[in-house]
Amino acid sequence: MAKPLQGKVAVVTGASRGAGRGIALSLGEAGAKVYVTGRSVRGGPTSEGMPGTVDDTADEVRRRGGEGIAVRCDHAVEEDVAALFARVEKESGRLDILVNNAWAGNEGYDGRTYADGSTWGTPFWERSEALWTRMMDGGARLHLKASRHGAPLLVAQKSGLVVCTSFADHGKYVGDFYYDLAKATISRLAFAMAQELRPHGVACVTLSPGWMRTERVLSAGVGDHLDQTESVEYIGRAVVALARAPEIALARTGEALSVGELAREFGFTDVDGRQPPPFRVSDETPAHAG
Repeated sequence: MAKPLQGKVAVVTGASRGAGRGIALSLGEAGAKVYVTGRSVRGGPTSEGMPGTVDDTADEVRRRGGEGIAVRCDHAVEEDVAALFARVEKESGRLDILVNNAWAGNEGYDGRTYADGSTWGTPFWERSEALWTRMMDGGARLHLKASRHGAPLLVAQKSGLVVCTSFADHGKYVGDFYYDLAKATISRLAFAMAQELRPHGVACVTLSPGWMRTERVLSAGVGDHLDQTESVEYIGRAVVALARAPEIALARTGEALSVGELAREFGFTDVDGRQPPPFRVSDETPAHAG
């Protein structure tokens, strides 16, 4: 029996670990051919020494029934990104799903202190502007680079889905100046791209997960908040749901969508059978570390 995304081609950026890994695995389980991209490769150094490589993820994609192709790509390097999409076009001749997930904005953050010595929630007037560059270049700029090179393939076939992973909670402040700006910028980037892709039949949305059990979050310690977290595959199942329903994705193009809300709309669950609710910012919300 054919799987729902059999014959579809996907690129997932930043898929060595975290949300990118979960999305790649979910797409593979649905039968897609997945180009798994990132800087961490087997036998070499990994980002900040964290576990996981593109090779590990690609292997698991294949075990799940998809076709996993590991590609070492530094998404901050124009030549690497151009070469990635040239390879996709040469080998596959199409692109159906682009997931912009690469995120380097929190590199150097240990769950308490950023690389410039400031902590989560430090007032902006007491912080270095260096974090602006780190967050913006390590977030929206990476999404834009991949989208610029991937869009021509999608536009040429008059169909497809672009997903930008970010964090959004209906205009609420997430509690940290630079993190809030960086994530809001990604959401606005997706909204703007959607306006220009819609006439070509291509949908573009922001997908906002809850508090995921990423390697970074687990290394920082989740303590008493473990029951509030979700697996990295929950967001992956949301991507699969949208990819399987292109008419719904196009109708929602430009929107910032919550994984928890999509779970209720499409009826999928997390890997443990739970359906974690949409994540909402509150005074008790612990600091994000991913």
